[in-house]
Amino acid sequence: MSSTASTSTPGRRPRLLIIGGGFAGLNLAKTIDKRSWDVTIIDRHNYHSFPPLFYQVASSGLESSDICFPFRREIRSRKVKGADYRFGDVRSVDFARKEVSTQFETIPYDALVIAAGTTNNFFNIPDLHKHVFTLKSVSQAIRCRNEVLDRLERASISRDPAERARLLTFVVVGGGPTGVEIAGALGEMKRYVIPREYPAISRDDVRVILVEGTDTLLRTMSPRSGKDALKALGQLMVEVRLGKSMKTYDRGVVTFSDDTTIETETVIWTAGVTGESFEIKGSDVAPGPGNRWIVDEFNRVQGLSDVYALGDISLHISEKYPKGCPQLAQVAIQQARTLGRNLNSGRFDKPFKYRDMGSMATIGRNRAVVDIGRTHLSGWLAWVAWMAVHLMSLLGMRNKAVVLINWVVSYFTFSAGLRLMLRPSKYPVRSYWED
Repeated sequence: MSSTASTSTPGRRPRLLIIGGGFAGLNLAKTIDKRSWDVTIIDRHNYHSFPPLFYQVASSGLESSDICFPFRREIRSRKVKGADYRFGDVRSVDFARKEVSTQFETIPYDALVIAAGTTNNFFNIPDLHKHVFTLKSVSQAIRCRNEVLDRLERASISRDPAERARLLTFVVVGGGPTGVEIAGALGEMKRYVIPREYPAISRDDVRVILVEGTDTLLRTMSPRSGKDALKALGQLMVEVRLGKSMKTYDRGVVTFSDDTTIETETVIWTAGVTGESFEIKGSDVAPGPGNRWIVDEFNRVQGLSDVYALGDISLHISEKYPKGCPQLAQVAIQQARTLGRNLNSGRFDKPFKYRDMGSMATIGRNRAVVDIGRTHLSGWLAWVAWMAVHLMSLLGMRNKAVVLINWVVSYFTFSAGLRLMLRPSKYPVRSYWED
């Protein structure tokens, strides 16, 4: 049954409603003054997750609980204490009535912050979402892990050469950080894990293919990073195909724009993102390119009052970033902190200016690339820097400790006790569950 929450209590604090508890939403909740604002976070999950490490869940390097942190535990902490969490998937926003509706309730707001993040962009390829595996959520990463392990187990007992070839061919589409990282992780499995744990499979029969539509990997980073990533993937026995765009994937066959094909049961899609969408009511204002909300220098959504957008779903255009700021965690964090300070002061006198803290990607153990300003690092030093930054960014000391222990054990033993196919039971079905 639907319910409607009310904020009409006399003398109440204005309600700041935040859609999404990711980097942007959670950091805003930490920054905002709870004495001045009644803060509510809506999220379809009851936990904050760490997307940069989804690929490690997908490749059996970490368990999902290692990179997730329950909202209700976090809102007991000093910085977030006083905020409220509401479970729900936002279905519609009524800007005229100042209401947000989920499948469970309708919540009024005085100020709204859209920080819902992004989802997969399949570029209008028919039915592609039904057949590929994606890495935009923890559940998607777990599903990907299950299917990769399923292919290895089935290949171990298959006597049909054609079937084994399909099972042991893994195609990763998209040469950005996520694509490079999951391809590197699968390459590590091919080179180090399969000879130890799957004696019935020759690693020479396993193919990991990374496909990128442009002529370089990691195109948002420096050219040196792209070249170093290409070299590192080659060392991990990953085939990289540049300048190749996927056209269709049907009945186990990937067809590319040049009409070449690959037979495979496993395609991992990391090629594009688009902003999360929901029904808009009470206004003609709509998201801009990439389904991102166009904002000014104070992250106010253009054409709407008391509505702000943060993180990947916002489009902040500047002279330095004519296509909008990069969709990175640091952008979301900095935007959230700037907006929080402006809302706390009641004056919009501190415009947002993105301070580039650098970019990084890892390609397996001892292999990573880091760009910080004009400084470029690669190899072991970059890998250590990558680990340090990601460890420090995780919430909770327990999560940090568990992840560090997992990494240390895996580094010295090439083993992980997480190669488990754990599929949820199909019934009873919940109609509001996402796929």
